[in-house]
Amino acid sequence: MTPPALALQDVDFAWPGRRSFGFRVPSLTLAAGESVLLLGESGSGKSTLLSLICGIVAADAGQVAVCGTDLGTLRAGARDRLRAELVGVIFQQFNLLPYASVADNICLPLRFAPKRRARAGDTAAEVPRLCAALGLPDGIIGERAGRLSVGQQQRVAVARALIGEPPLIVADEPTSALDAQTQAGFLDLLFTQVAQSGSALLMVSHDPRLGNRFDRVIEMNNIVTTIRNAA
Repeated sequence: MTPPALALQDVDFAWPGRRSFGFRVPSLTLAAGESVLLLGESGSGKSTLLSLICGIVAADAGQVAVCGTDLGTLRAGARDRLRAELVGVIFQQFNLLPYASVADNICLPLRFAPKRRARAGDTAAEVPRLCAALGLPDGIIGERAGRLSVGQQQRVAVARALIGEPPLIVADEPTSALDAQTQAGFLDLLFTQVAQSGSALLMVSHDPRLGNRFDRVIEMNNIVTTIRNAA
C-alpha cells in the first residue's frame, strides 16, 4: 500500500525564544497524487507549517511524515537529504541563483539527491522538455536566471521543483504577484505537469478563488486548533 505523500499527527511547535507563538495540528494528510489548497491569512502560520513539512525545522511533538518517513527520527542533515529526494519546493520569491544558468538552476536539487537524479534520466533532454512544457522559449536554458523576466523565473522555479518527479510538490503563494489571466495560464501548466509526474501538490495561498482547481481546500483555522501560550 502506498503511504500518504504527507501525514501530520498531533504536531506541536513553537519557535525557540517565542514560546507564546506556537500551534498544534491534530491531523493533516495528503494522499499520493492528491492536490490540496491550504488557505490562510498572513500570520496564520502557513510559512511555519511549510517549514515543518519540508524538514527545515523539527516539531516539538507529534509526527511529520513524508512518504512514510517520520522526519522526527532524522537529524537535520538527513532531513535536508530527504527533502531533496522527495519534495519539490516552489518558493514565493523563486530563490533562483541569479548568475547560474537556467539549466543549472533546474538541476540544482539533483546534486543532493541521487535517486531523484536517476529518475530524471538524461538531463540534457529532460531540462529542455520541462522548459518547453512550461512555455519557456527555445534556447533559454543557457541564459543566466537573473536576466529573465519575473514570469520566466517563476516557470524555471516550477521546472526545478518538478525535475526528477518528486512525490510531493509544495508551492508557497506562487501566484500572488500574477494578474488573473496570467495566473490561470500558469496554473494550467502547473497542474498538467504535476499530473504527468504523479506528484501530490500542496499549495499555500490566501486566495479562495483558486479552490475549484484542487481536490480539496483546507483552511488553516480548521487544522490549527490550538495557539499555545507556553512559558
